[in-house]
Amino acid sequence: MATVETNLATTAHIAEHEHHEPQSFIRTYVFSEDHKTIAKQYLITGIIWAIIGISMSVIFRLQLGFPDMNLSFLKPILGSWINESNKLDPNFYLALVTMHGTIMVFFVLTAGLSGTFSNFLIPLQVGARDMASGFLNMLSYWFFFLAGLLMFASLFIETGPAAGGWVIYPPLSALPQAHIGSELGMTLWLSSMALFIVSQLLGGINYITTVINLRTRGMSFSKLPLTIWAFFLTAVLGLISFPVLLSAALLLIFDRSFGTSFYLSEIYINGEALPNVGGSPILFQHLFWFLGHPEVYIVMLPALGITSEIIATNARKPIFGYRAMIASMMGIAFLAFIVWAHHMFVTGMNPFLGSIFMFLTLIIAVPSAVKAFNYITTLWRGNIRFTPAMLFSIGLVSFFISGGVTGLILGNSALDIQLHDTYFVVAHFHLVMGASSAFGLLAGVYHWFPKMFGRMMNDKLGYVHFWMTFIGIYCVFFPMHYTGIAGFPRRYYAFTSYDYTKNIFADMNSFISIAAIFAFGSQFLFLYNFVYSMFWGKKATQNPWKSNTLEWTAPIEPGHGNWPGEIPAVYRWPYDYSKPGAKDDFIPQNVPYSQTPESNLPHENELIGLEKEIEAQNLNDQFKQPH
Repeated sequence: MATVETNLATTAHIAEHEHHEPQSFIRTYVFSEDHKTIAKQYLITGIIWAIIGISMSVIFRLQLGFPDMNLSFLKPILGSWINESNKLDPNFYLALVTMHGTIMVFFVLTAGLSGTFSNFLIPLQVGARDMASGFLNMLSYWFFFLAGLLMFASLFIETGPAAGGWVIYPPLSALPQAHIGSELGMTLWLSSMALFIVSQLLGGINYITTVINLRTRGMSFSKLPLTIWAFFLTAVLGLISFPVLLSAALLLIFDRSFGTSFYLSEIYINGEALPNVGGSPILFQHLFWFLGHPEVYIVMLPALGITSEIIATNARKPIFGYRAMIASMMGIAFLAFIVWAHHMFVTGMNPFLGSIFMFLTLIIAVPSAVKAFNYITTLWRGNIRFTPAMLFSIGLVSFFISGGVTGLILGNSALDIQLHDTYFVVAHFHLVMGASSAFGLLAGVYHWFPKMFGRMMNDKLGYVHFWMTFIGIYCVFFPMHYTGIAGFPRRYYAFTSYDYTKNIFADMNSFISIAAIFAFGSQFLFLYNFVYSMFWGKKATQNPWKSNTLEWTAPIEPGHGNWPGEIPAVYRWPYDYSKPGAKDDFIPQNVPYSQTPESNLPHENELIGLEKEIEAQNLNDQFKQPH
């Protein structure tokens, strides 16, 4: 009797998904609770922020590369921030650097990457109708949107946006009277970041709950795609570390507005002693970098997970070392929390303490090297298909290795003291985090675009986009290693005051700026390809890449609930590619072992007896989800 009732409930729920009441335009596309629509909202918002953030970098690269250039042509856009000499205002230069870093790290590479693909892929790849809470999912996007509005509004106020570097170190950021960029713009920055953190926490709770509780029949943790492992561990990292940044921001607001002294002590401005005593700006650095280093992997892990899936699919080989990949991600997630002070070697810390953080920093290279090794061995002797997504994934591996090698240099405290706050750090940071994560985002868009929009992107434009971007990024950041070793400091408005610096850095800075403009221009190829293909691209087939994971078993454009009938059960891991004896070079996860006797390994034949148990599992939580 209980089985009959369960089956009736299941049938009723499926019918409800297939024939749910039509919703208004606002509920369908604006305040949607469908994870796929929310993922598209994150993606499109992230792309808009990426255009804004990269545009800012191009503007300050013009200043660095061509310090004598007449910038009056930017006056219609920047207004009074182009001064009487038709040069970029020095105060606004620092604001541009601050906003560029904030936008790219948080709004593009955190929300745009993880928000898009965690939302889109988790329910589809674990076999769920939707996220655990559609309402919380909707709220997470709109908190992000409100955070973006506040940050965008700060660009238009009279005193300009925040200008204390994207790390917002006090005392500069704590004293509104210290600098024009520490006035209202800084308050808006802090308020925006508070809303952004709420957004990330709501999203992280949803991702973790969905992965733990809403997996389909047979989907054990050992059968999860590496994408889901990456998104799951990323959500755990964010849930633990983002509240620490929120506390740092709240204490900074108290110092700025309520006369407290958490970060301030014995400060003089224009010869006048301020009443603040007892605080320490180093406390802020500890709190900031306790988020700041896990943030590197909050940005990197989703990109690495996406790369794992795309490389295995397009190499037509099982991913090499599946369990080692999971262990390496767990190792990275754990070590990310105990290496934060390597950003603080120059703060005067005890050398013994510095040596401990140096040791831990060098250890974190081990799981990172495991991932790089596993990517290369997966590619080795594979039947590789060079799709645009595959090229961007291989490009990510290239940046991850070349940028990671310089991390070993900066992880050495003795060397870091010499190279700290030079362009060597800028080069390392952008290669290993910025470019790698951006390539993961682009690879994911090219790969899952058919599932998102039911159409294919143009491959030829994708190839041109890849090569222009790949070459452009290396031309931008590789020379920065040399300027950094020569002593060129970052965040400086001008280097032309002395003949020595002018002669050394002028040509290199000009070259870097031209390369930056070239790389930025190539993104408009992607933008055109993305928008055009969304409406007029070639219609996609259900499984264009012949991939194994569950999302490709859903209809070409999944409706609300993802699968029109019963959710597929899972019998095997997601990387059965080019299996000896198999009829095809891929076997989807929902194909039972009993249907593939010609390719089964001995231990897999033993699993045939468990298939009835898998099929009989009750997905009671799946059929009670609000939608």
